[in-house]
This record gives sequence, C-alpha cells and structure tokens, in this order.
Amino acid sequence: MDVTDLRVALVSGNYNMVRDGPTQALNRLVRHLLDQGGAVRIFAPTVENPQVEAVGDLVSVPSLPIPFRPEYHFTFGLKGETRRAFEEFRPNIVHVASPDRTCQQAVEWAREHGVPVLASVHTRFETYPRYYKMGFLEPVIESLLRRFYRKCDALVAPSPGMVDVLCSQRMNRDIGIWTRGIDREVFHPGARDMEWRRGLGIADHEVVITFLGRLVMEKGLDVFVDTIIELRKRQIAHKVMVIGDGPARGWFEKALPGGIFVGHQGGKCLGRAVASGDVFFNPSITETFGNVTLESMACGLPVVAADATGSSGLVAHGESGMLVPPGDVKGFADALAPYCLDADLRARHGAAGLERSQPYTWEAINASMVDTYLRLVEAKPPCDGSA
Repeated sequence: MDVTDLRVALVSGNYNMVRDGPTQALNRLVRHLLDQGGAVRIFAPTVENPQVEAVGDLVSVPSLPIPFRPEYHFTFGLKGETRRAFEEFRPNIVHVASPDRTCQQAVEWAREHGVPVLASVHTRFETYPRYYKMGFLEPVIESLLRRFYRKCDALVAPSPGMVDVLCSQRMNRDIGIWTRGIDREVFHPGARDMEWRRGLGIADHEVVITFLGRLVMEKGLDVFVDTIIELRKRQIAHKVMVIGDGPARGWFEKALPGGIFVGHQGGKCLGRAVASGDVFFNPSITETFGNVTLESMACGLPVVAADATGSSGLVAHGESGMLVPPGDVKGFADALAPYCLDADLRARHGAAGLERSQPYTWEAINASMVDTYLRLVEAKPPCDGSA
C-alpha cells in the first residue's frame, strides 16, 4: 500500500475561515497528499470571505458563529448533504482536527465501519477558561477531551512537550509528532526592511519588541502588557510592534499606548514585518507548537517565551533566547532587558535561533504524516465493504 491508495476524510472546525497555525499546517498537508496522488476530501465550516485560500475539495459543514468570537463557528455535525458527501467519498482513514460535534460524529462513523481515526491536536483548549476567569472549568474540559481522544486510534501533536502533556493527561496510548515547517521564501533575515520600519516611525537605533499572533486574550495579552509596563518602569528603551488582528485589538491598543499596531499581514508582508523586529516576545501557553516562535527564529530574532508547550521545544534557553515561567512578569522583563541593551547579544542569539530553525521543512514533516496514515490503515482493515 502507498499514498495513492489513501482516501483521507479531513474534518476540522477551521480549515480556511481564519488564518492561524493549524489552518496553514492542514492546507500544506492536503497539498502534499494531492501532489503525491492521494485522495482527500475536507469537511469544515465555511464563510463568505475566508482568510485562507483552501486547498482541495472542501465540503461546507452547517455552522453558526460562536457568540463573542464570531470568526469561529459551532458546527452542527454530519447531516444531510454533508453526510452523504462523507459516505460517498468512502474514506479509508478519518483525520479529525478539532473536538467539535462534526468530528465526534465522524469518529463514531469510523468506529462503526472499522476505519482508523487519527486526531491532530492543535491547541490546548482546556487552558482557555483561565483567561476568562472560569478556570474551574479546566478539569471538566480535560475530561471531555479525554473521552473524545480515547475513541481515536492515534493522536499527533506538534512538539515533544505537547506529547508529554497528552500522555500525562492519559489522552491516548498512541501519540506521535506532527511538527511544523517554515516557508523560507517568506521567513528569512533578508526580509528585514529598514525603510518600512522608518515609515512606522521607528528610528534605526531603536529596539523593537514584537508580538505576532491572533489578538485574543488566551494568547497572554495581559502578561505582555504587564511586562512592557515593567520595562517602562525600569526605563529600558524600546518600542513595541504588534503584528496581527483579532477581537481583543481594542483592549490591547488601549493597554499599550505608544504601541505600533500594523494589523493582519500575509505572505511576504508578514515575513517583512517579523524580520523587521529585533526581539520576539511570546508569553502564550495555549499553543501546542509555536508557529510564531519558529517563524521569528527563521527571521533571525532572539525569542523570549513562556516555558510551555508552544516554545519550550524550540528555544534553547540562554543560546537562542530565554524561557521564563508562565505568567512571571518580572522574569519576562529580566529576560527582555538585556536584548534591548545589547546588540551583540541579539545578533548571537538570533543567529543561533536561525540555525535551530533549519531542520523544519514541510516536505519531510508531511511525508511522516503519510507514513502514519499508512501505518494505521494497514493495521486496521475495514470491518465491511463500505470503506
């Protein structure tokens, strides 16, 4: 059996609606499968003006916007035409990328038909409530996730640290790694544009601390703000550049007077924005990988990040950046201050980060996913002739 025998049903809560790390990874995986001769059909909610150009045959799943976060949608499951399209495709493996209702129904269908299921874990959903003063829900969500993931034949996570988390939470016994790659035509030190910086009012000698990502509270925006306030109290000269957009932008702008907000950037404009910073600061603990951390490293920036699953496997503490206990505002300020003051330190650690980013190539990473698909299909022949 080889990749041309694969018929992959990919079910996700977000495939092209919002540009984020998971959507980029999923679309690149589908492109790799199609280029290698595999068959793929994607089932996900859709919107009128998506942020990502979808790769492959995308079947729209009925959905409604989530209150207070309308960029994401609740899905209503595999029903009517959507279910018929799923069954007519006759997948021999089901890949679920979120724990929503549609993915749950896809898992049940696969179990009934003897079709293996692979789940990819893209975010730490159980940590979200703590950012909205509802931390008491965390064990409840973890329990629901465990119930879902144990029905799958295998899980994949983007980093060894996240694999360790999933193992400690007893989510599944078969947990592998599907890491992430870098588009080196976009993210590289040569994308740095001093003229563009000057147009934003940044002098050549000024050190720019960047934030990159969706502007939502679960990205640690409150910790970012408190750390910048601490640096200002210490009179450490710097400027802040925020790359990205989202529902918390208004709050973030108000909390960071003097910050430079460049909004959503895409393609080579994104690479230019990232490379035009001087040090990247990522206080988030919700990511399972840390695409933004890797992208910044590929642009030659030193990284100060939370010592959590999103960055701990990427940043070499004291060599390419600094890892700080999550939420430790003074610790983050202590880590950022030397980069603001020492150009040679920034250059050394930025070069080390660039070197560490080199092995992350999409071709090798997605080839390993194909191997995982094939292993699961060969180990679990369907129980009837429907798949």
